[in-house]
Amino acid sequence: MKRNYLAALTATLLISGSCFYSEPSSAQETLWKEQTPWEGVPEPYQKWKFPDFNFPSSLAAWTSERKNVESTLVKLLGDIPARPRNLKVETVFKKQMNGYTIEKLLIDNGVDSRIPAYLAIPTNVRGKVPVILSMHGHGSSKDNIFGSSSTTAQDVLALLISKGYAVMAIDSYFNGERRGTGPAGERETQARGADQENSLFKMNLWFGRSLWGMQLRDEQIALDYLNTRQEIDSERIGAQGMSMGSTRAWWLAAIDKRVKAVVGVACFTRYEELIAQRELKAHGIYYFVPGMLKHFDTEAVMGLLAPRPFLALTGDSDAGSPLSGMRTLEKKLGQVYSLYKEQDKFRSIIYPNTGHVYTDDMKIEMVEWFGKYL
Repeated sequence: MKRNYLAALTATLLISGSCFYSEPSSAQETLWKEQTPWEGVPEPYQKWKFPDFNFPSSLAAWTSERKNVESTLVKLLGDIPARPRNLKVETVFKKQMNGYTIEKLLIDNGVDSRIPAYLAIPTNVRGKVPVILSMHGHGSSKDNIFGSSSTTAQDVLALLISKGYAVMAIDSYFNGERRGTGPAGERETQARGADQENSLFKMNLWFGRSLWGMQLRDEQIALDYLNTRQEIDSERIGAQGMSMGSTRAWWLAAIDKRVKAVVGVACFTRYEELIAQRELKAHGIYYFVPGMLKHFDTEAVMGLLAPRPFLALTGDSDAGSPLSGMRTLEKKLGQVYSLYKEQDKFRSIIYPNTGHVYTDDMKIEMVEWFGKYL
């Protein structure tokens, strides 16, 4: 039923002339299976001390402790420059589509580049509208979110617009229109932007900050821009994404309370299990925050979302999200949401025999989650 609904919605928008939506891909990659934990990991690494963050048993104790987690997390991201107080924004175009307007924007991030962005706002809704900041994966771009790319698995525009949400997406540092804008310019335009990603990671380390922190800073600038738009209800901002976009969504919500609800597809990941399963290669270098495992694993980051709604949608055969780690996260996050007596606001769905994908069923779960909480 869910697949039929999404297919019907897709067909409707295609017939009506929307040039920003195409049929989503249903391709599955080869399924991955967990090994015995630590099998094949050289013995010295097995003896390293890995953090096991435990949430306090009372809300009062956690309320105090979370301040330490928040401040530590911000420090770990590095010496991130302050965001511009007065945004410089160029509107490249504005088009009227069937049921919504779409704008292409260039937002100056005040450090090293302009951020290419799309913003779509439904036209058949009265008053201010909620907005979903949608984040693309490692090898894709804002165009995948908006269906104007040949790779459409992450395309959520039509579904969200049909439910009355505005949608915003930006190109992250080494993706989409930002390829060839890194330290080496056009030399770094190869597929997936690997050279540019590595150059940016190295250069930011020299300046005492993480590339990941700079990526999150750009997403915060997108939030700053949304707050300037009269059409947007800034009290109803959601964040969703797949893969690198999923990780950005829950990290962004951890450091910025303007995000009121989160849906993460894939990358519901605990770092120790990536090491135990020999799958550090499953994530790009941008993702690694210096000093992180001296303090805590990802449960502490995700715990900062509580009691805001958080939905995780993950395949059980995804190398980037070992199942054992997901089970640990489910238990720990269940505990912190219980402190607020808001257990229903955290949910993890693990799909059997499913890899690193964003399926139609996941998209329906995503939009229903936002419908319930935004």
